[in-house]
Amino acid sequence: MAKDEKTNDGPPIDLDNPQLYLNRELSLLEFQWRVLEEAQDESNPLLERVKFLAIVASNMDELFMVRVGGLKLQVSAGVVAPSIDGATPAEQLAAIRKAAARLMAKQRECFSDLATKLREQGIYLLNYAELNKQQQESAEEYFKETVFPVLTPLAVDPGHPFPHISNLSLNLAVLVQGEDGKQHFARIKVPDTLPRFVPLKRSSGSVRKDGTVPYNHYFVWLEQLIAANLDELFPGLQMLEAHPFRVTRNADMDIQEVEASDLLETMEKSVYKRRFGDIVRLSINTSMPDHIRGILTHNLEVDPNDLYIFDGPLGLSNLMELLNIDRYDLKDKPFFAQPPAILQHEGPDGDIFRVIRAGDILLHHPYDSFAPVLQFLRAAGRDPNVMAIKQTLYRVGNNSPIVDTLLEAQRNRKQVGVLVELKARFDEESNIGWARKLEREGVHVTYGLLGLKTHCKVALVVRREGDHIRRYLHLGTGNYNTITAHLYEDMGIFTCDEDLATDATDLFNRLSGYSAKRDYRKLLIAPINMRERLMELIQREIEHQRKGEQGYLIFKANALTDRPIIKLLYEASRAGVKIDLLIRGICCLRPGLENVSENIKVISILGRFLEHSRIYYFHNAGNPQIYVGSADLMDRNLDRRIEVLFPIGNPEMIKHIHDDILTVYLRDNLSARRMHPDGTYERLKRGDKDKPVDIQNWLLEQHLARAIPLRPTLSEFVLD
Repeated sequence: MAKDEKTNDGPPIDLDNPQLYLNRELSLLEFQWRVLEEAQDESNPLLERVKFLAIVASNMDELFMVRVGGLKLQVSAGVVAPSIDGATPAEQLAAIRKAAARLMAKQRECFSDLATKLREQGIYLLNYAELNKQQQESAEEYFKETVFPVLTPLAVDPGHPFPHISNLSLNLAVLVQGEDGKQHFARIKVPDTLPRFVPLKRSSGSVRKDGTVPYNHYFVWLEQLIAANLDELFPGLQMLEAHPFRVTRNADMDIQEVEASDLLETMEKSVYKRRFGDIVRLSINTSMPDHIRGILTHNLEVDPNDLYIFDGPLGLSNLMELLNIDRYDLKDKPFFAQPPAILQHEGPDGDIFRVIRAGDILLHHPYDSFAPVLQFLRAAGRDPNVMAIKQTLYRVGNNSPIVDTLLEAQRNRKQVGVLVELKARFDEESNIGWARKLEREGVHVTYGLLGLKTHCKVALVVRREGDHIRRYLHLGTGNYNTITAHLYEDMGIFTCDEDLATDATDLFNRLSGYSAKRDYRKLLIAPINMRERLMELIQREIEHQRKGEQGYLIFKANALTDRPIIKLLYEASRAGVKIDLLIRGICCLRPGLENVSENIKVISILGRFLEHSRIYYFHNAGNPQIYVGSADLMDRNLDRRIEVLFPIGNPEMIKHIHDDILTVYLRDNLSARRMHPDGTYERLKRGDKDKPVDIQNWLLEQHLARAIPLRPTLSEFVLD
């Protein structure tokens, strides 16, 4: 619809008006508030609340490194082009700083509350001054044996320039005085190779109701232990003061691939340079005096707007270490994922190819085990009839069994081709290592297309069966990472559909060779046909609505920021199409605006697992279609990445995803938050007669019910 064009869908509206859109960065900060709510939620086990607080801290590190860092570069370059909501980079930077400061202050309050509750449960995060004599002796023994050998005090004087402070490093600013009365400044880096929480000797706690006696756990902060023993590092000098500080640097890297003849080497250099990016945040304690603060801000050349002053410890992302404590009563109950029923009958050594030939198999992680994916690749690597394996790797993590399986296949003389995405942010170093290892073993390794990040999740197996060749596929929404597969909610399918297999083959040929193919059979591939096709499918719902058929869309994604998609959703809403959006994180669309988005509802769900799948449901006048895949509704995903959305072909599977998954998401009234037009969120209010529904617990219940003959219905599922 053209600007200001009059339609039958209400009064004329300028859908390009920036006031109809929310700022991406502020929406991202709203997401951090929702994560912080999980840390504050007393219905979550205590150590899980600590985990969420650590996640907030880690997310804020990334926000400053990437988003704030990028905006600062734009401001310094004189960029004034507005964002989707009309704000200039300078205006966004000012708004982010204000909102981030408020969030981090609340984060500190939450930490103080959790530290008190941890003590009540026998987990003590002690300041050094709180240690008793026995604990001091234990701590000092640990310092001498473990900490002291790895410390390197760096003096600052005319002969020693101010040292480089690496990204996300925790440091001590130390002032000492010599016998001549002169004062000297030094910096000590708190080693990140050691635990932040130094364990002290445990003791027996109080008797529980069940008669067991848990241990009390005692820890002291590593930086405080170092500060208390500085005389060991500066013998003969008087210790005057020591104050912690932490630096966050710009990590928004711009890789000039055109000039990079060896992308692998270029990425290695870029990861190294990240440690030297401009400072975007300097965090200090309120106790730091002005003269020490002045030394730091002067030598680090910190913008006063980038100085953040806190009470208490810095770098709360290290709280994740506390999840290693063996207090299972303070954590989520463990569960053991199983394969889908059709694969359970086969056992771990069954013929997975025969099962796939019988029909597509849907996987819903972490409720379904990730083991079948490993089984699929392992079987391919060992099967004498398999000729080739091709796979994309985006984030596989450390000690990856996926990579080991591919290496085994290569040793078994299979043709193995792997696309390793070196530009997967903050996984570059790991991926560089895997790429080197795969290349050394003779695997065909490629790094994707110029200017495009390869984000799709595809594994293709080529198998000889009699006189014919059959191709088997795994397509998914999540990374081939066996660790996050237990923590992230994702979907995938196994299939040997010939059209999908042909499309996947053409895609791999495009990624590793030269191909301008655009006429794919079934796959939606960005940046080739995905945007165009998605907009056609949304437009189709508009046409159905105008013909008297109820148009209906359900989109589940991590983020919605793309202006053309949002604008078309506004048009669909104005035409009467009902739209339910399950957007976990950033959302630039404003729901509930009069004459614009009254038919749009936006829900964000947070819980034990990170909601990560992308599912796009189109009602299509009662003949529904579902696409699932790797792409969020962001311009970067649709225009600057290789993404794949694949159709669900089995009608029963479509019905299952709609009825048993998406519909239950929309009925969640415990972990769901509904978005208001101004971009804020509020937990859904449950009526007195409404049964409580938590989608993740519901899906866990379904998982457990597989072991019994009767499967519960939603109406039977009531939380205690």
